[in-house]
Amino acid sequence: MRKTMKIPRATVTRLSLYYRQLELMEFDGYRTVSSEKLAWLCQVNPAQVRKDLGYFGEFGVRGVGYDVRELQNQIKKILAINREWNLGVVGIGKLGSALLQHRNLLARGFRCVAAFDNDPEKIGQLGPSGIRIRDIEELSRAVKELNIEIGVITTPASAAQYVADVFIEADVNAILNFSPARIQVPDCCMVENIDFTVRLDILAYKLHHEINS
Repeated sequence: MRKTMKIPRATVTRLSLYYRQLELMEFDGYRTVSSEKLAWLCQVNPAQVRKDLGYFGEFGVRGVGYDVRELQNQIKKILAINREWNLGVVGIGKLGSALLQHRNLLARGFRCVAAFDNDPEKIGQLGPSGIRIRDIEELSRAVKELNIEIGVITTPASAAQYVADVFIEADVNAILNFSPARIQVPDCCMVENIDFTVRLDILAYKLHHEINS
């Protein structure tokens, strides 16, 4: 892949979907898969599968398809999930606590190594995963000590920007934001916003118009 090539965001999202389907197929005993089958499982068209993978090289054999395990390994390398990434979670309420216990995160190489809050009653306590909850004021030091590479924000909207600023000041330039607030960050920082209410709005819209169509 050329360094100057800009890969569409949608392609990266679909690669993640392909990877998950390949995992399931390997578990079910499949050794090869066609682009048609993979496309059907991911609800895209076969040409899209071939185009997405074509950005990164040639992986399949014409008339045979893709080796399920080999394609998994290639996509892991492309997505850089063939290594561990250390996460720091700020805001240890119900959502933050659930993330700390999320077994699938660790299985995919994402390790929650630190938890932070500003509630005096929580600071110093052990979180649900056994991680001691630290004061947010300790974040910068913990980033260096634990090599935190990705920050996770699960605070109320009113605190999200402050937390993002603290992460950025500590040189954490990748943030997963579960807050409904849209945080402002410099160009060097990458943010993924996860707002469940937006997805519910979309479902409500589809459901309403499906019923009334």
